[in-house]
Amino acid sequence: MADARSAAPHSIRLSELMAAWSVAIDVGMVMPMDSGLRVCSRAVRLAQQMDLDVAQQRRVYYLALLRHIGCTAENSALAELLGDERAFRAGIGTRDISDGRALLPYVVQLTVGSRPLARRPGALVRLLAHLGVMQRAGAAVCEVARMLLDRLGLDDELRGQLREDVIRVYERPDGRGFPRGLGAGELSLPAQLVQLAEAASMHLRLVGVEGARAMVRARRGRAFLPEVADAFLCDAGRLTTDADDPWDEVLAMEPGGTPVLGPEGIDAVLTAVADFTDLKSPYTAGHSRAVAALAGDAATCCRLPGDDATALRRAGWIHDVGRLSVSIPVWHKPGPLDHDEREQIRLHPYLTERIFARSAPLRPLATLAAQHHERVDGSGYFRAQRGADLSLPARILAAADVYAALVRDRAHRPALDAATAARTLRAEARAGRLDADAVDAVLAAAGHPARRRPALVGGLTAREVEVLRLLAGGASNAEIAAVLVVSRKTVEHHVEAVYAKLDVHSRSAATLRAMQHGLLQAAAPGT
Repeated sequence: MADARSAAPHSIRLSELMAAWSVAIDVGMVMPMDSGLRVCSRAVRLAQQMDLDVAQQRRVYYLALLRHIGCTAENSALAELLGDERAFRAGIGTRDISDGRALLPYVVQLTVGSRPLARRPGALVRLLAHLGVMQRAGAAVCEVARMLLDRLGLDDELRGQLREDVIRVYERPDGRGFPRGLGAGELSLPAQLVQLAEAASMHLRLVGVEGARAMVRARRGRAFLPEVADAFLCDAGRLTTDADDPWDEVLAMEPGGTPVLGPEGIDAVLTAVADFTDLKSPYTAGHSRAVAALAGDAATCCRLPGDDATALRRAGWIHDVGRLSVSIPVWHKPGPLDHDEREQIRLHPYLTERIFARSAPLRPLATLAAQHHERVDGSGYFRAQRGADLSLPARILAAADVYAALVRDRAHRPALDAATAARTLRAEARAGRLDADAVDAVLAAAGHPARRRPALVGGLTAREVEVLRLLAGGASNAEIAAVLVVSRKTVEHHVEAVYAKLDVHSRSAATLRAMQHGLLQAAAPGT
């Protein structure tokens, strides 16, 4: 029988969405994937070691996953000062990131010491003149983090606590933290646990258990409250171990229940993910929302089932999350990219898929989102799939992504007007790279006069597509009736209509025709 799991899930655990977002944050912060999950696991175990109540543990849990949710703010400004914002983050290593003064020598070395001798005086003057950029960037990160937290479906109490905690993650007992330089009496205990868990996780990866223990001892009373450091040191054995795969561990250890989001809640979180992604560069602001709207409307123009339209909108919101893996100097390069830069960009759909594929409910969505740069002639990336391997929704998503990009400025060209963008899209279809039906549907969704009514092959209705997919999956008429909650007689009428419209006389021929037109690999009914 056909798989009834949907690419547009009707419900999902809040923690599962936040865990996936945590992996996206890791990519943006140039940390190994699952770093945030390991920090979360370690911070909650530390909270349990300190006998914090369930409400406090829950606060620690979500703060650990979302502590860097504002990390895409001011990336362009940081790149202008530092040269490459990702190289800066990658080079921090075991430095104490909660102490701005301790980071200053690293910033000087990166921006001044790396220059030829003759250029260092000028670089130093420029650095001193622009030090305020980093302070403003820090403030923007906090502001954006709080705004995004407001959109995640958290209960009011937890949301209010996290809004305060997220700007206290790097405050310290000695007053040398940021952004406010708070004293010991003003610190958030959950934020302190998360700060220690993050520092310990980094040291465990780079310098091992003894290096991590030495770091905690050295920062006791300075970066970490003594009671937090002591709790870690007295049970470091349990707190320095990690699961091979922390995904299941983190979902299993969620304190205080497992809230579930319905369709509206899922959409709210995924639109927040879209904005989080697009904030990285002024050139991409609003791009993911535009792709989602075009793709969803194009699915409706094609009379695809409602689940397909929902899946396409959601895939549009998340399709570019992998872009966080590429630095601003590459995205903002006005001239041709070199080989290495092109390879970096070709990997971003792969990372989009890997980020969301860890979640079973999100996996079909991740697969669809990752196909936005595939082309029907096989010239796309990252899998170089051809038409037979690409569903109609995948072809629509690709066309929507191209159109939305064409009508916005990019570093290498100005925005095209709508008419020129439409001609360009149609030229791509004539060249065999984009699907002609998908292009027509996207252009209709964008408000261009239709050259012909976008329609599915043979004029199938949305219900007939659902029947065809189940039929091709081996379901009997009785099984199709059970899945669609209709009578067997109704299914027989639908099957007859499908055969007539496709001009076929057997299940196998109908399946072959559906494969040829990309109608099978998409959302099936149900959840």
